[in-house]
Amino acid sequence: MITENLTSETSLHQELEVLSVSKRLVRSLSQKLKRKNHEDDTSGISLRCPTMYTLGGGCKVGATTGEEFCETGCRRRSSSSVEEGKGYKPICVPEDMNVDCFSYGVKERFRKRSIRKVPEAEGVQVFLPDDIVEMCLVRLPLTGLMKARLVCKKWRLLTTTPRFMQLRRNGLYQSPWMFLFGSVKDGFCSREIHAYDVFFNKWHKIDSEVIKGRFLFSVVSIQENVYVVGGCSSLNNFGKLDRSSVKTHKGVLVFSPLTNSWHKVASMKHARSKPILGVYEVNSDRLTIKSQHSRQDRRLVRTRIGGVSDVYEDPHRLSVRRQLRYPADETEVSYRPKNHDPIGKDSKRFLIMAAGGVGSWDEPLNSCEIYDSLCNKWTEIQRLPGDFGVICSGTFCNGMFYGYSETDNLVAYDVERGYWVRIQSITLPARVHEYYPKIISCENRLFMVSVSWCEGDGQIGRRNKAVRKLWELDLVYLNWEEISTHPDAPMDWNATFVGDKNMIFGVEMFKIFGQVLDFLTMFDVSDVTKNWVHVSKNRVAHELDVSSCLTKSVAVVHL
Repeated sequence: MITENLTSETSLHQELEVLSVSKRLVRSLSQKLKRKNHEDDTSGISLRCPTMYTLGGGCKVGATTGEEFCETGCRRRSSSSVEEGKGYKPICVPEDMNVDCFSYGVKERFRKRSIRKVPEAEGVQVFLPDDIVEMCLVRLPLTGLMKARLVCKKWRLLTTTPRFMQLRRNGLYQSPWMFLFGSVKDGFCSREIHAYDVFFNKWHKIDSEVIKGRFLFSVVSIQENVYVVGGCSSLNNFGKLDRSSVKTHKGVLVFSPLTNSWHKVASMKHARSKPILGVYEVNSDRLTIKSQHSRQDRRLVRTRIGGVSDVYEDPHRLSVRRQLRYPADETEVSYRPKNHDPIGKDSKRFLIMAAGGVGSWDEPLNSCEIYDSLCNKWTEIQRLPGDFGVICSGTFCNGMFYGYSETDNLVAYDVERGYWVRIQSITLPARVHEYYPKIISCENRLFMVSVSWCEGDGQIGRRNKAVRKLWELDLVYLNWEEISTHPDAPMDWNATFVGDKNMIFGVEMFKIFGQVLDFLTMFDVSDVTKNWVHVSKNRVAHELDVSSCLTKSVAVVHL
């Protein structure tokens, strides 16, 4: 009995010793793990299996084994010769084996402990100030800006303010866009406006019900807007290109591509289609536009000669004299602010010159009008000279409006003095009279595009061919000088050329082999190579009628 008690006590002591050893082992292991976790929290924890060594191998606390663990484990084993003698093995497997020896959920615990928790403030919304958003949106191209406006109402309102437009204009974030108006499809005046992005070399279509049914109008650009002046519309078949019974318009519409909106401004004095337009930026608010009517009416007023009183003259003239007593105040249009300060930087004054065109009875007009953007009013000015002929092209250059006629006459209108000046050039470029020349202004330089005959370079039997040539007028010596030759044959009788800063854009449309083709070319007047560049071919006109060659109008806008 006593022997059995001793035996049981001995086994109990042995079990307690084994248990105490196990507790010490667990305690030491837990302390090592705590120190290891503390180091991992400071330097970033690794989820791979720790470099622990156990008797006989195996992983007590493991992770996904890999290359990093093998390298560290092997280095530790080589540095511990005593442990090698005791038969310890590194916990490492070959590189081609991935064994996840974590128990379920232990890996996620390590991952969560490695991620620092950032306290979230309740009720705090992270947002950008309006000025920061405005700075980001102002740098977007036009296509990106149009998409950004669809995000929310706030962004749409923010990108349509005058301040935003001015920031975009002053920040040089704009790129040139060319707008093609007056397209005809299936016999009807299309409502589509074709827009060409010069920077991305891509065409876009814009639908507009406002210009549907209107044709033979002229367009001109002022900053980010396009002015549609005059034009015709059919009375019998609305929307169709029918000139048997038409109505000639004198209204002016303004199209804003940035907002895709239209609005009206003051109408012209006379209804006209295809007027010759020019735009001039006024740097002074003291400029006065003189009306031609005032000079004609003043001749009707008779002064007292030989002591005869005006009262006893023709009685009906009294009312005329009353109306014209102060003719200068009523006929000279000028806008002067109340404080008489010069025009501010943000508010600019522009003048639009409308000369010639075709009237309501298909008669060529020689009358001219000027639109003032500040007072929103058209003023009729002195008519074209009687022996000048029918004007076919015109533009502003250095504050003067230059007009070229079908009979090769060149005149200039001085806006400040209010009269026309005839310009006699020393040499006149020879041209084919079936093609009317186009004059363009770029960088305060006056150019002209005309079609001339080019001989066959002395080769016998070769027929002469017609080519387009670019000429420049020396404004000092009044001499025309040839600058460049257009690479394309002059197939379009009504080719359109528009000047913008240092670039000349040319659009040609013609029908050949039963298909309407279009070519878009550009010329840089500051380029020393003096070569034309093709930027687009056959991208638009294949869907249009051949009538579009006569009704097209082009404007270049920086957006």
